[in-house]
Amino acid sequence: MRKRKFILTTDSRHGLPIYPNLAKDMVLTGINQLWIADITYIRLEMEFVYLAVLLDAFSRSCIGWALQRSLEAGLVLEALRMTLRQRRPRPGLVHHSDRGVQYAAQDYRAQLQQHGIRISMSRRGNVYDNAMAESFMKTLKYEEVYRTECRNLEEAQVSIKEFLEKIYNQKRLHSALGYRPPREFEQSLSVA
Repeated sequence: MRKRKFILTTDSRHGLPIYPNLAKDMVLTGINQLWIADITYIRLEMEFVYLAVLLDAFSRSCIGWALQRSLEAGLVLEALRMTLRQRRPRPGLVHHSDRGVQYAAQDYRAQLQQHGIRISMSRRGNVYDNAMAESFMKTLKYEEVYRTECRNLEEAQVSIKEFLEKIYNQKRLHSALGYRPPREFEQSLSVA
């Protein structure tokens, strides 16, 4: 068997429940209608760490994140809890992810269901179903991770937090948002 040259962050070969893709036909009209979740790895000087993010599909804003040494379900739960504290969504919101074991885990599904959040997962082998998250991860890596040398988890947390909360959400322009950053776009919605 050939050895992989990259780290897998998603293992969808599990016996946990799989949900249909509810996101593919959604027409969004505001924030907190569709959240997109994903995980990536970040190579540091001495180790790999894992980043879980949640994005609001309407505003492109990174609304929750967690960075840990472990790829277990606690990683995505931490990101979800951050998002729930900040957003307090109404029931009916759709949470979309790939079919990874972390998102299919009982504790994660229970947290979503407790808040009335509908679960959506990518179709098997269809990378386009989670394209927004993949695009975000590419941006994060090219604009921050590959430009910053972090030695350890603590340095990476400071660097990632700065990028997500102060640069990506507040300064990075998005053509889909009329060339405005996500936070400015969201604030314009509350004024309108």
